[in-house]
Amino acid sequence: MFGLVPFRGGNVSRRRDMWDMDNIFESFFKDSMFPSFYANSGQMRVDIREDEKNYVVEAELPGVKKEEINLEVDENVLTIAVNRKEEVNEEQEKYIRRERRCSSMTRSFAVDNIRPDQATAKFENGILVIDLPKKEETVTTNKRIEIE
Repeated sequence: MFGLVPFRGGNVSRRRDMWDMDNIFESFFKDSMFPSFYANSGQMRVDIREDEKNYVVEAELPGVKKEEINLEVDENVLTIAVNRKEEVNEEQEKYIRRERRCSSMTRSFAVDNIRPDQATAKFENGILVIDLPKKEETVTTNKRIEIE
């Protein structure tokens, strides 16, 4: 069974003026109810599919480098974590521009019936694909025992 551990987090902002209509409309899609519309929500888009032998997890991570991704399976929980640090130093004739950005995203999924030691992952063109092989199901045979 593959279960989803819900994402909890996001920024909750407190509005000073409850009737500030500009603020209400600007922050409407930044709410945690609409994380996919808010670019900096810290949530990645993930698709999960299942076939006979594997679970396949596909995560969209545009602009992320392979070295910034951490994958773990710990006690039946798959965690995809991205930690990005970006720094821009630009010096020209009369000005200096320095910008720093740090961001992180994490998604966790409850996973059962997998073989973490045989899991594989590849990252190409901003898409992370994780193959999680299923454990072989043990077939139980029922036999009727006759009473003598």
